[in-house]
Amino acid sequence: MTTLDRDLASLQEMRDLVRKAKAAQKEYKQCSQEKIDQVVKALAIRMEKESENLAKLAVEETGYGNVPDKTVKNLVASKLLYESIKDMKTVGFINEDEEKKIYEIGVPVGVIAGLVPSTNPTSTAIYKAIIALKAGNAIVLSPHPAAKGCILESVKGMRAVLVEEGVPEDLISCISIPTMEATDGLMKHDDVNLILATGGSAMVKAAYSSGTPALGVGPGNVPVFVERTADLPLAAKRIVQGKSFDNGTICASEQALVVEGAVFEPMLKELKKQGCYFLNAEEKALMDKLVQKPHGTLNTRIVGKSAIEIAAMAGIKVPDDTKVILAEEKGVGREYPFSREKLSPLLALYVEPDWQRACEKCIEILEYGGEGHSLGIHSNNEKIIREFALRKPASRILVNTSTTHGAVGATTNLMPALTLGCGAIGGSATSDNINPMHLIDIRRMAYGVREVEDVVDMSKTLVGKNGSEGSKDYDLEQVVRKILSEMINAK
Repeated sequence: MTTLDRDLASLQEMRDLVRKAKAAQKEYKQCSQEKIDQVVKALAIRMEKESENLAKLAVEETGYGNVPDKTVKNLVASKLLYESIKDMKTVGFINEDEEKKIYEIGVPVGVIAGLVPSTNPTSTAIYKAIIALKAGNAIVLSPHPAAKGCILESVKGMRAVLVEEGVPEDLISCISIPTMEATDGLMKHDDVNLILATGGSAMVKAAYSSGTPALGVGPGNVPVFVERTADLPLAAKRIVQGKSFDNGTICASEQALVVEGAVFEPMLKELKKQGCYFLNAEEKALMDKLVQKPHGTLNTRIVGKSAIEIAAMAGIKVPDDTKVILAEEKGVGREYPFSREKLSPLLALYVEPDWQRACEKCIEILEYGGEGHSLGIHSNNEKIIREFALRKPASRILVNTSTTHGAVGATTNLMPALTLGCGAIGGSATSDNINPMHLIDIRRMAYGVREVEDVVDMSKTLVGKNGSEGSKDYDLEQVVRKILSEMINAK
């Protein structure tokens, strides 16, 4: 018996999954909105019950984050998401404008390829599956190899729900032999209609260059400004809660703190109360060497680890209750390791004399690796808050909240999502929090509301108003008649 090489076995599995997904979706797209909503509700209930168990599996397998916070992520991806989309119309007539005689019909895109990262594995798998099925689609997941087991377990539970609900279980599937070849093949497969890409920049670029329509996200290098009118104790609490959440693995987590000079000392005092350890110059030098490798890439050893673990790696002794490690940084760029996205509870600190220069610093940080993603501001000055919103190249401006929790819709009324668009400036096709409405095509049925002669009469009125009737050089009516005649006679 011939045994296929791993890459060939992976490719064959991927092709089989896509074929089955296409057949399953062909049947599922006949379902009514009511049936789809029933299926989605059942998925959300099951995943809510499994949230803690899946969180444990994710931490055990990847070594990233912690169980309580990953449980919360799973709940955001199931319970909170469901509550936000349960009344959303996605198939059939979804909008009817009787006055304009335009009717919108939701049409599923078909089969979706879902790329799932190791930092947020189970929550991303749950989230992508639920929004895909809410939109009437099937989804094939391509897991990060380091998180294959927990993602497969998530899919196993969801497939069981589909069987119970009487719809094809192949609406949700996952590659069990993950390889680069299979992921690339999945993105380029003729029967895959859309890619949902969550992962590193290289993966997202590959998705957009695959030839298949894609929705991807860029990196997050989120700056947070603390303005002099902010409630400092509350701001410090929120910042530490966000930065320490799941050991900093959410792309919207705070990466750099920009503090107005007038409140630097009291703000630093509040941050220390909340569990921040402020590095001295010698400790900062040790941490710099750990954070970034000599050739300029992030040291993945620190990703998703606790502040205490990271300090030990650097040879630094910190208090046992340390939640976040804070270090003052002098610049932005490759030579300043703390100015980058760190995917860990490490936070850069900048002090600026006024809000205008703080604004410039935030833009500089975003341009270094987070354009189009998110920005936070803690302030009670509405004028300055609005100035920041107008000037910043960020798709989400989070005000007086943790950026980690605010961006994904946990502490704000933004759509709950674990795929956050960064707009054109960030290399994304959208600046939205991705939701089921991004996973459908909208067919428009429009009734005629005027006759061709009415349009010609309108042109006569227009010519008369412009005072150009009788012009020998340009006869607007003649031009309009010619165009309309061509439209009528065109086949």
